[in-house]
Amino acid sequence: MIVLLCRNRVVDYSKWKAVLDSHADAHRESGLHLKELWQDIERPENVFFVFEVDSLEKARAFINTPGAAEAGRASGVLDGEYHFLESRPHY
Repeated sequence: MIVLLCRNRVVDYSKWKAVLDSHADAHRESGLHLKELWQDIERPENVFFVFEVDSLEKARAFINTPGAAEAGRASGVLDGEYHFLESRPHY
């Protein structure tokens, strides 16, 4: 399984979350399924979230669109990072 692990540092969590939620259909159309969302207890401006990825190519295309960058600006993202990860046996 491939996941997309993201961290965003945001100005306002509520505003950021509203924009994230408004893009749920676009995420699904790009093969991204939000699985987990966390907010840092010590630094609440940091949010972490994980999408399960159906198609690496579609996911990469989605996050590299100008619309994705604009949504980040509109939601108050100050900086962030993302990583595509593949699960491995751990036993």
